[in-house]
Amino acid sequence: MNIVRIIKDWTLPLSMSMGALLYLVFAFTPTLDGASTFFAPIFDAILPLFMFLILFVTFCKVDFRKLRPVGWHLWVGVFQVVFVAILMAFVLGLRLQGHNLILLEAILCCIIGPTAAAAAVVTQKLGGSLEEMTTYTFISNFITVALIPVCFPMIEKGHDISFATAFFKILREVVLVLLVPMLLAYIVKHHLHRLHRWVISVKDLSYYMWGLSLMIVTGTTVKNIVHAQTTVIFLCCIALLGLVLCIVQFAVGRFVGHYFQHTVEAGQALGQKNTAFAIWMAYTYLNPLSSVGPGCYILWQNVINSIEIWQHQRRKDS
Repeated sequence: MNIVRIIKDWTLPLSMSMGALLYLVFAFTPTLDGASTFFAPIFDAILPLFMFLILFVTFCKVDFRKLRPVGWHLWVGVFQVVFVAILMAFVLGLRLQGHNLILLEAILCCIIGPTAAAAAVVTQKLGGSLEEMTTYTFISNFITVALIPVCFPMIEKGHDISFATAFFKILREVVLVLLVPMLLAYIVKHHLHRLHRWVISVKDLSYYMWGLSLMIVTGTTVKNIVHAQTTVIFLCCIALLGLVLCIVQFAVGRFVGHYFQHTVEAGQALGQKNTAFAIWMAYTYLNPLSSVGPGCYILWQNVINSIEIWQHQRRKDS
């Protein structure tokens, strides 16, 4: 029972450790080269499916009548925009280039990225409002959609990105990731009652599915770090800045939420980012090396999530 409890309380770090270990085993064992090449495209295809299913299961538990903006949504959104504006002022005002620019690009991806869809899963696990968190997830995604086409062309001027092209490309991603599973969950909840009862009867289903997807994402992150064309010191700088930023965003979010009696929801909203989306943004629009920033951020945010879940479970048991 103690082993089962440890696995439940530390699902996220165990998933990350397993993902990193599996990648290193396959990467540095010559006899497994063929297997590594075979499984890589399979994992690439499985990950979006996992995210879709995680959202579907989560949305099946949502009371759609309660999806409405509340006070803390406004202020968390304002802080996200303010953080992006401050960083853009540094980049443009100092005319940064080289490694300094890459560092700030890595930070920018971790700020401008939307709230993770899985934040609703963690929020529910911590006893917060699933509906308020789900509502802000949508708001955050559209904030990101508005900011990226404005900010990224000013940083990487070599990329000719029109506002309309970037806007609709990212909007399409948001629709596929968020709206489709939400629509499907709505149909199942209101018209396929037997299937809906089965989905919601499996305790913590979306949480453990997220753990499996986290294992895949962590393996991909370790791969990006291992193959990065730069020094170890520079990679450590990106990782350290990611840690500082992660702590700051969680802290500011909880500070805002304190005034609305929703510290858990606001902290997750500002601190927990859709890092898979952020990594895609970095590869598509900025220097690819900057993707290491959100790649490390996913490790830090899930360490914080694990500590929060452990503390919450400890309070419930006491």
